[in-house]
Amino acid sequence: MSTNHLKFNLNIGKQKPESIINTTATCPFCDRANLQGIIAEDGPILLVKNKYPVLEGTDQTVLIETEECHSELSLYAREHLHQLFRFGIARWQEMERCPDYQSVIFFKNHGPFSGGTIRHPHMQIIGLKTIDYTDSVCPEQFTGLVIDSVNGVELNLSTKPRIGFFEFNVIMDAGRHIDQLADYVQLVIKYILKNFHRTRGSYNLFFYRIDHSIAVKIMPRFIISPLFVGFDIPQISNQLDDMVLDFQNQYLR
Repeated sequence: MSTNHLKFNLNIGKQKPESIINTTATCPFCDRANLQGIIAEDGPILLVKNKYPVLEGTDQTVLIETEECHSELSLYAREHLHQLFRFGIARWQEMERCPDYQSVIFFKNHGPFSGGTIRHPHMQIIGLKTIDYTDSVCPEQFTGLVIDSVNGVELNLSTKPRIGFFEFNVIMDAGRHIDQLADYVQLVIKYILKNFHRTRGSYNLFFYRIDHSIAVKIMPRFIISPLFVGFDIPQISNQLDDMVLDFQNQYLR
């Protein structure tokens, strides 16, 4: 029977390194010669077992995106960007086929407000043994004002956000046009890092399976509203139309 809470092992959590705030800390992902638990690799991209599995009832893996510790997804050349998304989505789908998991989550943290601890560019793929994340996902959370659409891949700004204010969605038919999905995600991250000054450069990517489609939700991260924390009430900006036009003018025209 599924539950909706994960148990966090604080003893393991205390051992985790932190290199986002503590910029002088040694980066564990840069020491490739001593990385353990490598599951799969594609050139500079690695999937490894998480050395600090803080979430009980899960199998945690880390997708190391690049050898460049101070790089960032918005800076990747298109060839590397596409290689990364193809690799990541394939590994995610591979874990989804494993009968040990109720569901598998795929996400990325970046910046001090994102919930991450390591600066080196990476994502995480986690197999959940007792939780089906799709139980808390509604298709309407991925609908919104269309910014652009190419080859059946849509980029929109959410009108029914999960948390509130500004959430971008990229939606594609499963297994099709991954490169276009990656291009849209990179454009959104460039926009977030340039235009959302209050995020201090923080964002999250979340990958979802919605029926026969794959969706990526891109969230610039702020301090979360107390209305959401206390009452689960998201807020919607009154400037969504302006943001759509601004995005289109800067990146699509």
